[in-house]
Amino acid sequence: MRHIQNINQDWRFWRQDIGLAATEQAIDQSDAVNLPHTWNAVDGQDGGNDYYRGTCWYSKSLGQIPLQSGDEAWLEFNGAAMTANVWLNGQHLACHQGGYSTFRVNITKALGRVNRLVVSLDNSDNRSVYPQRADFTFYGGLYRDVNLIVVPALHFALDRSGGPALQVTPVIEGGQADVRLEAWTSNAPDGTAVKFEVSDAGTTIGTVQDGKAVARIQIQQVHLWDGLNDPYLYTASASLPQSGDTLETSFGCRTFSVDPEKGFSLNGRSYPLCGVARHQDRQGVGCAIDRAMQDEDMALILEMGANTIRLAHYQHDQYFYNLCDRHGLVVWAEIPYITEHMPEARQNTLSQMTELVVQNYNHPSIVCWGLSNEITVAGGANEDIIDNHRLLNDLCHSLDSSRLTTMAHAFMLDPADPLVGLPDICSYNLYFGWYLGQCADNDDWFDEFHAKFPERVVGLSEYGADANPQYQNNHSDRGDWSETYQAIYHEHMLSMWQTRPYIWAMHVWNMFDFGADGRNEGGKPGQNQKGLVTFDRKIKKDAFYLYKAYLSTAPLIHLCGKRYVDRQENLTEIKIYSNQPSVSLLVDGQLFASENGDKIFRFLVPISSEHVIEARSGDLLDRMKIRYCEAGNPDYSAHGSDVVNWFDQDEQISREGFYSIKDSMADIKCSPEAAVLLAEIMAISKESFGDVAKAVTIPEAIQRKMDQDSLERMLKQVGEVITPDMIRTLNHQLNQIPKEV
Repeated sequence: MRHIQNINQDWRFWRQDIGLAATEQAIDQSDAVNLPHTWNAVDGQDGGNDYYRGTCWYSKSLGQIPLQSGDEAWLEFNGAAMTANVWLNGQHLACHQGGYSTFRVNITKALGRVNRLVVSLDNSDNRSVYPQRADFTFYGGLYRDVNLIVVPALHFALDRSGGPALQVTPVIEGGQADVRLEAWTSNAPDGTAVKFEVSDAGTTIGTVQDGKAVARIQIQQVHLWDGLNDPYLYTASASLPQSGDTLETSFGCRTFSVDPEKGFSLNGRSYPLCGVARHQDRQGVGCAIDRAMQDEDMALILEMGANTIRLAHYQHDQYFYNLCDRHGLVVWAEIPYITEHMPEARQNTLSQMTELVVQNYNHPSIVCWGLSNEITVAGGANEDIIDNHRLLNDLCHSLDSSRLTTMAHAFMLDPADPLVGLPDICSYNLYFGWYLGQCADNDDWFDEFHAKFPERVVGLSEYGADANPQYQNNHSDRGDWSETYQAIYHEHMLSMWQTRPYIWAMHVWNMFDFGADGRNEGGKPGQNQKGLVTFDRKIKKDAFYLYKAYLSTAPLIHLCGKRYVDRQENLTEIKIYSNQPSVSLLVDGQLFASENGDKIFRFLVPISSEHVIEARSGDLLDRMKIRYCEAGNPDYSAHGSDVVNWFDQDEQISREGFYSIKDSMADIKCSPEAAVLLAEIMAISKESFGDVAKAVTIPEAIQRKMDQDSLERMLKQVGEVITPDMIRTLNHQLNQIPKEV
């Protein structure tokens, strides 16, 4: 019989590279910890871009491990970041490179009477293990479960790239499914019987040949796994009667396809995909999350109505993939091959992809394997990058012929580049309307791509706008970090998606704010704030409710701007998100107006003092208070006021015939003297960017587009390294430089 024991409790931890010997001699210098654990829960989220990246050590006494004759003992690590070395009783047993996948270690021959386990973890900068450059914190630690597994001599294999030894492949044929069952064994002679069973379908016997048994079972009148509508799961099991070892896994029966005109289909019908991307970490905890936290994440995603999720930018916990199976979310799974291609690390991409596919093969929620993310950002495509991706693409198809391969491309990559057409389907990360350009540029980009490459399947793998829910205004603009602008941005993006059915999937970047220690912007250092929900999961931003209005069938009415209490305008916009056909607005208990509409309802309401605002539709009710204030609330913007209000009067910014921050960067570059000032302020602004942004290679065509923006807009979006006084000085200097007539 197989016995699995969780060993998360009672570890010792050293937050320094003390070496193997010192773990036994310096117990008094260690901390007592329980798993899951990361050493970067605090410094990986404070915005200093200086979190500890190096080697730390863990140890634990396993006590006596009694084994029957022939039994084997294994350790199972479900997440150890990033490079792990494992010793038992001073004997080095394993080195695993990759911080997000499961790996197992056979400890049988090293067992003794004491059984002292030591593990070193290293998340330092190197050139052999991905990720090394990306816009998120690379937490170090033993941050997922560690288990002790004892199996009989004759058992199902534990050394198959960390994956289950039972693999299930259902093929749908009309109203039935032909289910292929494969089981890998250890120490099983050829001819050994393996009993297979599928719930509601029966049993059969397979025999071992070269370490593997194969069998088929037919499911009559198959019950399909049908996304959110009906995520039905079957159970498959394999057992070795001679030893009693047994495995069990859930699986689902479904078909899916993608079409360059019609987008994604599930079980033969159109199933437009709109959802989110997810990072696994959270505030104050880092990546060392427990199952209750994962349940909360799933509940929020389901509340919003998303039907797809991109699990970025690495392999996530098996528990979360299971949640996706059970709740019917369509999943994009990927490895952390991201931002910067490292020729030295080719083998690491292949090993991480092998583990991703083998460990997650049975999940019906997964429809595609992501080869990489924005891999051309730091230097563009070259033959070595393309060759690496060919190997990954072929590897995925050899391990799993039932799913598609995909990539998430940076917006700078030319759609005609050979890398774009290499996987089965592709998606782009587009940030028009946030980092550059206007929201409508997204529409143009997709229309141009689809017209030029009508045979290609294309999706939107990332899009978003940062928002600190403290920041509020009535004249929002790109780069102001306000909750107001984020909502307006997503209003446009959802409208764009609705009229383009060929977009195979939309994944908002991101469901939750997440740790990015290289960032220092928007009033929250160490965070990427593009989430629809805050890092601590306590605040659902207004844009969350916009998606709920579009995607959820649960009746909704939501008043936007609840945090925008102090308002300077006499006539203020009240906006309501609802999936109801009509809404009514009440001001101080009196009906102000009623409207019929679709998702977004707007009212202009005069205000003079404090008012109670109510939104109603049938039994649905939402309420908030607002008040008129002559002076603006300084807490509502990053610098205590908006950029345009850093000056007393707008006319004090601009001087006719002379340059100012109102001019486009392209125009400023026309003057050698003004161009020098622009270059100086851009050099300073780079200090607010993380290492990733500093390494970005901007193609000339994209730079020209970025230069069409005003300097003022660019300055809004950089971090607090650019102060109001610096902008006043810059504008004054520009005001002294005449424009050529």
